[in-house]
Parts: sequence; structure tokens; C-alpha cells
Amino acid sequence: MEHLATAQARLRSARRVAVLTGAGISKPSGIPTFRDAAGLWKDFDPEEYATPQAYARNPQKVWEWYAWRYRKVQEAQPNPAHELLVRLEGQVGEGFLLVTQNVDGLHRRAGSRRLVELHGNIAQGRCERCEYRFALPAPEDFVPPPLCPACGFRARPDVVWFGEILPEGAFERAWQAFALAELALVIGTSAEVEPAASLGRLAAESGAYLIEINPEPTLLSRWADCVLRMGAVEGMQALLEG
Repeated sequence: MEHLATAQARLRSARRVAVLTGAGISKPSGIPTFRDAAGLWKDFDPEEYATPQAYARNPQKVWEWYAWRYRKVQEAQPNPAHELLVRLEGQVGEGFLLVTQNVDGLHRRAGSRRLVELHGNIAQGRCERCEYRFALPAPEDFVPPPLCPACGFRARPDVVWFGEILPEGAFERAWQAFALAELALVIGTSAEVEPAASLGRLAAESGAYLIEINPEPTLLSRWADCVLRMGAVEGMQALLEG
């Protein structure tokens, strides 16, 4: 495959690499995606669980759903795709940035350090009053809702819901990395959720070599220089171990 060989060579030589990951990279770890045929939104209405309005109507209902997801996430383990991105970070060094839409924390647990979690982290709470962020207790000890350890007020999940803005500075850091990248790698995302969906296109328009790893076509596919119609693990292994 000529395109794969070219992508491998470009990845080896690049000194500014920006990576965007979505739910597809965590699927091999047993964490369901959101939008495919077996995704979370097939069985759960996001308007009932993932909006500020839903939380205002019934915070206990929302918290119980997030506690269930938190428990499932903590049972999961990083997979080889997460681990290969850690290896890639070590190869590239300071010019590397990994931006994830996932809240499962698996990149951090795998060892990624140059990391932006655009949508927050499901293993954290955030105080509704003072905005203090803190780690949730272990799943077996967690009884929702948690109280803020700083002021004692009720805390909410530290995730970004539909209709909310991203954490301060997070998207700006991601935007800069993709605008300056020599190579951009987009893995396991539908490219439908903005503003993250714009990052791959931004890189392509700025002159970066764009690689997409996704078993299904997406809105980003036509912008990509190399498309690997594979799952995240197979695609990363093809790029780094092929």
C-alpha cells in the first residue's frame, strides 16, 4: 500500500504531530461508542443524561448514570492503541500533543502526558459552587452525589455536556497544535461533534499531512492524505509496527 508506506515515512520524520482521538480508540477496551449501532445513544437519550437541563431536572438520575459509567470505565484497561500513542509521544517529544474527546481517562492511565482532555474526565467531580475539581472515590466506595472536599457543596460530574463550553484554554491549545502540525492523526472519531471535528480539517488546510484511522467513512475522510479503514488498534499497529 503506497499510501501506508508514505504515511509511515511522514510519521517517522515529523517533529510536530497533533493527534485527535474519539470513542473508537476505547472500543477495544470494552467501552461503547456513542453513535454506532450498539452505541450508548441507542439506549440512552442524551437529552436525559448529558445536558445541563437534565442535571437541573434530576441530578440524582444523572449522577447514577455517570456512576455506572465511571464504574465500567475503571474496570477497563488501556489497549495497544493507547500504548502506541504513548510510544509515539516519546519518539516525537515536545512537538507532540494528544487531544481526546474521551472522558474515560485511558490515555492518562496508559502514560500519555502531553494530553488535552477536551470533554473532561469521568473520574472527577467539580463543585457546583466553587468550581473545585477533585478525584472521585474508588467505584466501590462511591455514593453519588459527591460533596466538594473544599467547601462541602454538591459537585457535578467534571465532564462537558451538550450545550456547554469547553474547559478554559483546552481548545485554544488544541487549535494551536493542529494549526502548526506537520502531521495530524485522527483516530476513531465520527468528526461530527464540534468544535473538535474542525481540528483535522484545520490541520489539512494549514498544510499538514493528515491520516485518518476509522473503519467507517466520516466527514473528515475527504480531507485525509491517508485513510486507514481499520479499527484503532489495527491502524496504529500498521503505522508504527508495519
